[in-house]
Amino acid sequence: MNWSQVAAWLEHDDRCVLPLGSTEQHAGLSLSVDSILSERVAVEAAEPLGVPVFPALAYGITPYFLAYPGTVSLRVETYARLVRDILDSLYRTGFRRILLVNGHGGNQPAHSVAIEWMTENPGAAVKYHAWWNAPQTWAKVQEIDTEASHASWMENFPWTRLPGVDQPTQRKPMIDFARMRLMDPEALKAYLGDGNFGGHYERSDAEMLALWSVAVAETRALMEGPWA
Repeated sequence: MNWSQVAAWLEHDDRCVLPLGSTEQHAGLSLSVDSILSERVAVEAAEPLGVPVFPALAYGITPYFLAYPGTVSLRVETYARLVRDILDSLYRTGFRRILLVNGHGGNQPAHSVAIEWMTENPGAAVKYHAWWNAPQTWAKVQEIDTEASHASWMENFPWTRLPGVDQPTQRKPMIDFARMRLMDPEALKAYLGDGNFGGHYERSDAEMLALWSVAVAETRALMEGPWA
């Protein structure tokens, strides 16, 4: 869209979507998994509604993976300011109903920012949607395979794979999450190895597309409302 198309949209609707992603290790998958998935699920969900989807915020909070080359992490303060500045800009433009579609667990502070921001901007509504563990989508994940985690099969879609990179065929034992949370980046890398938290690395495309269909529908329902 160009600016005049956005202006035309705002003449009859004030909804928009901002995907939130991250640039971080995902074992053999793309560093951009979280941004690819949050943006794509938002775009596919919004398409029949015509709701504008802004480009994904491709950097998030992921200090624990900094020992993996290619990972980029923002400080919590930086991230909070960035999200607030974007919300301020969208509000100034005329958007009043904003859906944050998050693809990265570390971006949870965006939810707190949104709640605080709404108290300062009466009449505006912001929904925070972590698409991968939303109720219907997570139920579908569990139906397919109860062992699902970071960089495992549940993030291995045709559009997050890299050409020429083969995924391991064996199942990886699940990590100890309590132990992981006490480690610095170097110790965590030594513990995780390739970066997968555990479970199978891939499942059939039929299963992945079935999961994706649920995620898109659940995200679209949030765009449709209610908003108050």
